[in-house]
Amino acid sequence: MVVGVNVERTLKLLGENYRVIDADGHILGRLCSIIAKRLLNGEKIVVVNAEKVVITGDRQMVFERYREKYERGSKEKGPYFPRHPERIFKRTVRGMLPKNRRGREALKNLRVFVGVPEKLKNARAEKVDQALLEKVSKAEKYVTLGEVSEYLGYRVEVEA
Repeated sequence: MVVGVNVERTLKLLGENYRVIDADGHILGRLCSIIAKRLLNGEKIVVVNAEKVVITGDRQMVFERYREKYERGSKEKGPYFPRHPERIFKRTVRGMLPKNRRGREALKNLRVFVGVPEKLKNARAEKVDQALLEKVSKAEKYVTLGEVSEYLGYRVEVEA
């Protein structure tokens, strides 16, 4: 069960014929660019396990880069950078979409969840081979998005 999110309403707003992608073990940038392209082609996509997506690079370097983004700007005026893993994921996709009406419309067809909601447990989740860490990269240094979120001060709550 995902805490604080009305999954049924969220999926109802998205409508029928959506694809479920399990982000577990995928590289963040590669997966987000593929999802952005598919959104622009008119697909409706639901991403689960957003906290398990991987960011390659030295642990301290990744933490410092995200801390810098988080602390940028002022508390009153922004820009505001999210701490939640699903919001960081969605913002990463947003950055890869065009900054016009077409990009905004495409982003409306994306839903991101931490963990797997009860309603999607039986859905067949696909993996994107071009973005899987074990198939694409030989990187030994990586951090999960959940760890980055915890470093920024968010407490990841996933029931196993």
